[in-house]
Amino acid sequence: MKGLAENGVRDWYIQRFSALLLAAYTLLLFAVIVAIPELNFIAWQNLFSMTWMQVATVIALLATCAHAWIGMWTIGTDYLSDHHAGSKASPLRYGYQLLCALVLIAYVIWGMKILWGNQ
Repeated sequence: MKGLAENGVRDWYIQRFSALLLAAYTLLLFAVIVAIPELNFIAWQNLFSMTWMQVATVIALLATCAHAWIGMWTIGTDYLSDHHAGSKASPLRYGYQLLCALVLIAYVIWGMKILWGNQ
């Protein structure tokens, strides 16, 4: 498995862009919390039933997964290589990256089910 963009420069840009998207989403949530004085379950449920908020949340979820994949892939390639055996990749690294990919896929599916499942 390679980095998300298979290129260090593109990975760097994706990492930074996803961080900006997540910062914007965090500011949006902060503004909602400040703007709604009595933020209870019903208000929260109404907020997340609006299409614009669902789309913003999906974008944030995908940005989180892209950001996490690049970070975890980098950790795997930097720290889980078998340099002593003469190969760059080890079964441990491939297993780790597979596990990371499966967890991120599960998070996306779970997030989509939460956001769009009860329409």
